[in-house]
Amino acid sequence: MQQRTLPRLGRHVGVVGLGAWQLGADWGQVDEADALAVLAAAADSGVTFVDTADVYGDGRSERLIGRFLRSRPDAGLTVATKMGRRVEQRPEAYTAENFRAWTDRSRANLGVDTLDLVQLHCPPTAVFGDDRVFDALDELVATGRIAGYGVSVETCDQALTAIARPGVASVQIILNALRLKPLERVLPAASAAGVGIIARVPLASGLLSGRYDEHTTFPADDHRTFNRHGESFDVGETFSGVDLGTGLAAVRRLAPLAGTGRTLAQFALRWVVDQPGVTVVIPGARDADQARRNAAAAGLPSLSTEELAVVRHTYDELVRPQVHDRW
Repeated sequence: MQQRTLPRLGRHVGVVGLGAWQLGADWGQVDEADALAVLAAAADSGVTFVDTADVYGDGRSERLIGRFLRSRPDAGLTVATKMGRRVEQRPEAYTAENFRAWTDRSRANLGVDTLDLVQLHCPPTAVFGDDRVFDALDELVATGRIAGYGVSVETCDQALTAIARPGVASVQIILNALRLKPLERVLPAASAAGVGIIARVPLASGLLSGRYDEHTTFPADDHRTFNRHGESFDVGETFSGVDLGTGLAAVRRLAPLAGTGRTLAQFALRWVVDQPGVTVVIPGARDADQARRNAAAAGLPSLSTEELAVVRHTYDELVRPQVHDRW
């Protein structure tokens, strides 16, 4: 698998990683055997970057990854976790004391002395402008609790503020064929600053797999049911903030582009990989076959100019009015 660099972290990672939200919660039940099989299939397919968070299943995702790391110490994985969403979202909660407690818990869950990468997990906007927050993160690096830190953001403005911070190694942001705004300023700014871009929600919560229609139902404990209108967290995390009808219309325009020899999901992942400035894309997977198919997108040819133009036109005509100015 092609490797790309997180310059400020000094690590190389495969261009397709694994998002481990599904292994924790909010996507319906995934049992432990399936979760471990996903991790094994991803690693065997060349994946070297796994993204999780302390809030996914209240630590379940981290603990499962830790179990896998102990069983496969030679897997060569860089594990990024996130912190901050297990408490009420107030800027004053983002303190050095809490950071030490949160990272110590994640270290225990993952079974490591030093966390590879810790990201602030979509915190309140005021946090990005607080020097004390980043001083506290620098202290975590200095004391060896973490090797580096980054931020996960909801908006492009938050991303640009974070990129200007000299210690920020990575910015995680929603980027997919239904969410193009980061291409305008965020990716160029990150590339110029040497900040890695972790592209999340690359399949728009599965919409870009082409598997769903107006009659699809999801389990009650799946965020595509309970967060359809932003009831539990930012609505942009569910279907990228696009209403289901509009999203399905866009997907039906894009579906013929998959052609033969690749799935629509692989086409969508390849679109993300092809964007200049992207370091790694982190699709999730509920089973081993899905993890293998996602990883295979890294080996597909780059998209043609004509294919990229169809994605852009579809976005501009159908999706831009709903999402472009919101995030």
